[in-house]
Amino acid sequence: MVKSVKIYNNFNINNNYKNSILLIGNFDGLHLGHQKLFRLAQDFKKKYSLKIGVLTFEPMPKMFFNKSLINFRISNQKQKISLLKKFNVDFVIIKKFDKKFSKTKSINFIKQILSKKLKAKFIFVSNNFRFGNKREGNVKQLMKYETLCKYKIIKPIPLYQNRKVISSTLIRKLLENGKLNKVNKFLNRHWSIIGKVIKGRQLGKKIGFPTANIDINDYVVAKPGVYAVRVKKQNSKKFIKGIANLGYRPTFNQKKILLEVHLFNFSGNLYNKYLTVNFVKFIRKEKKFRDLNQLKKQIKIDLQKAKKK
Repeated sequence: MVKSVKIYNNFNINNNYKNSILLIGNFDGLHLGHQKLFRLAQDFKKKYSLKIGVLTFEPMPKMFFNKSLINFRISNQKQKISLLKKFNVDFVIIKKFDKKFSKTKSINFIKQILSKKLKAKFIFVSNNFRFGNKREGNVKQLMKYETLCKYKIIKPIPLYQNRKVISSTLIRKLLENGKLNKVNKFLNRHWSIIGKVIKGRQLGKKIGFPTANIDINDYVVAKPGVYAVRVKKQNSKKFIKGIANLGYRPTFNQKKILLEVHLFNFSGNLYNKYLTVNFVKFIRKEKKFRDLNQLKKQIKIDLQKAKKK
């Protein structure tokens, strides 16, 4: 049974969560590298009988500073919290990253927030962690104040695969290149998108393959193409096999990226429902067809491949 986690949107945490193990980062995707970090934190939890807390930011600082960076997330906030619950975390602070917070001096972040408000005992950060106004703070500065602020900095060794660090940046690149098998391996689960079914032009229905259209919002744009998927409705535990097209539908001259999902052996109204779409296998890249007949033929081929996954 997954335990409940206390969620905070500020630093005013309960006293019983102070003097804890604190992990700081975006934790986008919660990949194998992150999972290694949380396993280490659990070892500390058992050894020192401390609680585990996570400090993360919304939006991610990179998205805040670069407004053109729209499609960037591997997982949304709801998915992140759901995944954190599985790692025996006791509390999560989701700090709103705004202009005011971005101007916090690094020394104030250390003394006023980490030490005074949170009273962190062990702080887990990556070696390239930067913080404070104009990213002035770094791990070296955090370590400088260990004795004064009564905390200990833990810098776990990154997880490597074929001499590459498993990171959120690597996973985004793999998604963009259609390397879904590697992505799912590095996530230790299927990459997924949660989205609301919106009203479309019903082009799929017109050619005999009705689809649920989902706006991907600020998720990273994986390689446009056809995917074998498994889909779950909100508040349901049952996954339904299906096929999805992620892309711009060049045959219909569309300009906006859209996720279209066709479910096997399903009938019902999905409008305004939230679906979790698990990406199982990349089948082929998106292409423009000469006419609708050619498109229909290709869809039938794609369907057979998807049904085998």
